[in-house]
Amino acid sequence: MTPRIHDLVPTALRRAWAANGYCPDLDLYALFRCHRVTGPHRTAVIDADGETTYAELDDRARCLAAGLAEAGVCPGDVVGIQLPNSWPAVAADLATAALGAVALPFPVGRGSREARSLLSRSGARAVIAATEHLGIGHAEELAAQADALPALRTVIAAGAGPAPDGCVSLADLLRTGADDFTPARTDPDTAARILVSSGTEAEPKMIAYSHNALAGGRGNTLAALLPDRTRPRCLFLTPLGSAFGASGTAVTLARHGGTLVLLDRFTPDAALEAIHAHRPTHVLCVPTMVRMMLGWLEKEGKAPTGLTALVLGGSPLDAATRQGARRAFGCPVVNLYGSADGVHCHTGLAENAAPDRGPGNTAGIPDPAVCEIRIAPLPGSSPGEPGEIIARGPMTPLSYVGAPELNMRYRTADGWVRTGDLGTLDGDGALRVVGRLKDIVIRGGANISPAEIEGELSSHPDVRDVICVGAPDPLMGERLAACVVPKHGCRPTLKSLCAHLDARGVERRKQPEHLLLVDEELPLTPAGKPDRAALRARVAARLPIDHAQAG
Repeated sequence: MTPRIHDLVPTALRRAWAANGYCPDLDLYALFRCHRVTGPHRTAVIDADGETTYAELDDRARCLAAGLAEAGVCPGDVVGIQLPNSWPAVAADLATAALGAVALPFPVGRGSREARSLLSRSGARAVIAATEHLGIGHAEELAAQADALPALRTVIAAGAGPAPDGCVSLADLLRTGADDFTPARTDPDTAARILVSSGTEAEPKMIAYSHNALAGGRGNTLAALLPDRTRPRCLFLTPLGSAFGASGTAVTLARHGGTLVLLDRFTPDAALEAIHAHRPTHVLCVPTMVRMMLGWLEKEGKAPTGLTALVLGGSPLDAATRQGARRAFGCPVVNLYGSADGVHCHTGLAENAAPDRGPGNTAGIPDPAVCEIRIAPLPGSSPGEPGEIIARGPMTPLSYVGAPELNMRYRTADGWVRTGDLGTLDGDGALRVVGRLKDIVIRGGANISPAEIEGELSSHPDVRDVICVGAPDPLMGERLAACVVPKHGCRPTLKSLCAHLDARGVERRKQPEHLLLVDEELPLTPAGKPDRAALRARVAARLPIDHAQAG
């Protein structure tokens, strides 16, 4: 059974944000339908199947909605969506909204155990999954686990060929007649989508967002990056099923009437080819993807032109990558600070040209149309020291799903979200993010922020990409390990990295004591972020060797 989703923000605040014009106060399908009526022949989606217009996408979404209704999906039910970036994923989003149901997208590549956990904890009634993607039969795997999911009624397989046993074919549902289908009139302050965290918790968190929070708060984040209110043409290199990807259907299409350019799998050469071929205005990705594209351009290829902005999320951006991306792509590089838990902040298209001095990264001045941001002091801290970033505003989610303990831990009685991030606000109100509470490495009782050391090491001439993690140690508890992707032809050593940190004034106690050279690329989670857990495991497996090297 679907857990009841509570709104932990006072109703009066929600209504005030709508009255102030921060939220459109319509459900996502109604917003999309307005663009379909005014521009039926405009391109909505470009993917491996070609171009899909607003009218074509609407027809498919309505047919799918009618088919889901016949399969027993009702308003308020949760529908899981595990599809690669493609028009069926977008149609599934819209069909769910048209029914007044709640979408639960999560990326392909999530293991069957994790997918079962998400569907079970959310009480999902149906799931739409890929018949096959990169050799994995997601739909068949989920159908095989139906006995462990008593709330699940229907598994829908999307892809070529016959549907696996126990599954319904998406192609068959799309042939359902939609003439008699009437979209639900959904309260825009009720749940539209459940965002899934990137998996740093024991089990990924599920966070419910309303129609207004997605189209309003998150929509205002992108609106600030649209000069002259131009319709965006967004290339999403991150999965639409990730938290970052929640700005795909809900924001790019429903709110702003733009175009989605989609790749079902990221590779640097395919991404650059898509930029050349489809001329997006905005490319949405994570810093690691930009570094991979820059590495590809160093070896071969022509740099693209005509972009309005690169919009990067997921992790802080180092100065060297920012400068390299500006030169290569000829546009502003916007490092969005944000999380699935309910916070967004960026520096905008103007970008401060002054050097970003001090620990961490400047995220920009918080926008009240997105969320207000405050700093909650940590126990024992002095004035001016970093504290926990808390946020509340039009994009604030409703609550965590099926996890009252998370609501107790991360939400306040008056609707603020505790992000778990560390930061400061300067005299001008600009937010500086200095790291994560949970990522802090504790070496002999002293705290080390991996984000701070990553930022310093990123300027080393031999380093292309770097992530720092804690390595278990019987004496100190943890020691810092640097996981480095070297630049082509380079082979940095632990000694050279520490010498670089010495020259930049970094205390010896904060410097890495282990080095893991990653000769290919950093491992990524299904959401497209660096996989710190996998790197910690690699470091732990090589500790005896690393100790010998360090000595």
